Amino acid sequence: MGKLIGLISDSHSYIDEAVLRHLEDVDEIWHAGDIGELNVIEQLPKGKQLRVVTGNIDDSSAQAEFPEEQLFEVEGVRVLMIHIGGKPPRYAKGIKSRIQQTAPKLFVCGHSHILKVEFDQASNVLYMNPGAIGIQGFHQVRTLLKFELAEGQIKNLRVVELGKRAQARMKQ
Repeated sequence: MGKLIGLISDSHSYIDEAVLRHLEDVDEIWHAGDIGELNVIEQLPKGKQLRVVTGNIDDSSAQAEFPEEQLFEVEGVRVLMIHIGGKPPRYAKGIKSRIQQTAPKLFVCGHSHILKVEFDQASNVLYMNPGAIGIQGFHQVRTLLKFELAEGQIKNLRVVELGKRAQARMKQ
């Protein structure tokens, strides 16, 4: 049957009903850093497996609760998640060697606020950056990713557009 994953990043202390509604049906929620206020995590739908890393804006309370990096396996898919990862082929400093050391099938990061999914043949890894769900930053559209993990495969990837950042800011 597999697991349905909701992948978010760069909330910067902001979460709204649009995000929460799209995370209701998932089995696991992954947050790729720059959480901001920890109440963002507290507002996520209950009863889900959470996998969270901290980012460069996260303070000591977030750092005390969540690591900078996670390496884990779900449904036979090895995953490496860190906030600042760069993008293929120009990964952030140390990331390419970390990918080589850990051999994930899926590499997840955030930070850029730019949604990008790409298979990196040189590193033999699927790269995913879900963009940003928050309203801080230069991104135009808030985004998240949903996908399934089953029997060692990544399937049914969907991009969820949450609307324009400026519209969400006006609702605050």
